[in-house]
Amino acid sequence: MNIKLITTTYHDDQKNTYEDTKDFSTDQGVEMKVVNLYPEMEYQTFDGFGGAITEAAGYTFSLMSEEKQKRILEAYFGPTGNRYNLVRTHIDSSDFSLGQYAALEDPEDREFKTFTLERDEKYIIPFLTQAKQTAVQPLSVMLSPWSPPAFMKTNGQRTFGGSLKPEYREFWADYICHYIKQYRDKEFNIDMLTIQNEPNATQTWDSCLYTAEQEKEFLRDYLYPALVKNNLEDIEVSIWDHNKERMFERACTIIDAETDKMVAGVAFHWYTGEHFDAIRLVREKFPDKKLIFTEGCVEYSRFSEAGQLENAQMYAYDIIGNINAGMNAFIDWNILLNKEGGPNHVGNFCDAPIMCDTDNDIVQEKLSYTYIGHFSRYIEPGAKRIASTKYTDKMNVVALKNPNGSICVVMLNRSTEEVPVALRLAGQVTEFVVPAGAIVTGLI
Repeated sequence: MNIKLITTTYHDDQKNTYEDTKDFSTDQGVEMKVVNLYPEMEYQTFDGFGGAITEAAGYTFSLMSEEKQKRILEAYFGPTGNRYNLVRTHIDSSDFSLGQYAALEDPEDREFKTFTLERDEKYIIPFLTQAKQTAVQPLSVMLSPWSPPAFMKTNGQRTFGGSLKPEYREFWADYICHYIKQYRDKEFNIDMLTIQNEPNATQTWDSCLYTAEQEKEFLRDYLYPALVKNNLEDIEVSIWDHNKERMFERACTIIDAETDKMVAGVAFHWYTGEHFDAIRLVREKFPDKKLIFTEGCVEYSRFSEAGQLENAQMYAYDIIGNINAGMNAFIDWNILLNKEGGPNHVGNFCDAPIMCDTDNDIVQEKLSYTYIGHFSRYIEPGAKRIASTKYTDKMNVVALKNPNGSICVVMLNRSTEEVPVALRLAGQVTEFVVPAGAIVTGLI
């Protein structure tokens, strides 16, 4: 038995990724510097990795040459790239749109005669189409609304929060279903839906507030009946879609004997800290629900001074902690942006794993792209998390068993010292070093 090690280091703004192979030998009783893997102890199934194709991403993509577009597609969806199998996009506009818009603006049009995906067809759908054609496995798509049309809201605008007017709850549920059906008619595999992006945040961009009770009522009395009426019961609905620190309370309030069948999962973001124990609590309380990371990015407003290594480590640390706590899938935010971190119609600029200089047709793969790939290239959809133990807090470890029986272990060393490892598995052991500030993926 042997292990293939893929290591990425980063020094003086230079990335170095290299491979090595180590043989296992019989365990002679090693006790020090041990990392244990126990494939017989299985936990949740992992569905895959992905990112968001926003209007901003689609617009940026459209400005690149055909050669660079192909490179981007291969980098994310191709067999030698990060092998994404999940995509999230927005219902109507989000902050990462070129401006505000809705597919229907006429309050009197209850038959969707004026409904149009014209905006989506400019930039989102062409990018999504090419992603689907490039992907090495079927592409699952999640839809998430940032706001209902302005006329449906208490504040009469898409921005600054506001709530859904009670008299529009049924219409909004039908609107969401119509959106799904329009995408499915274009042969996209829309199989996931969140009820509202960040329902607890009043933003300067597209936003809408729901209390837990309001979200529960909307799902139970309007959205789920609309899905059934439209033969969309197969859509997996996730609640919350916001930061981790309140996901347990939200799940406890919404999920009961009546709504249990309506809720497929709980979606969460990372912007208020790691809160891995919050994920673990939801996993323990609701073991049959999918726990899906649906958004995270490096915000320039908060992390403008951080370098590429810190940003990449933020991704890897969160992915490892989330999976160990029970996460089923990871969907990054914008899969690419322009060199300014946009476009964004309210100036909420952010980093992305791939950035594009559209003026000079330059594609820049950030270190975060490589770090995500240390997971997504080797963890197959359908993998099972397995048990592991480690000897030091200088390193973070997660291990999964792929459907073909291979084992993938990812080790992150955020310290300034190398970490030696004696990896033990099934009576066998092999020894190697995780360099300072490095990430290592091992394949057995």
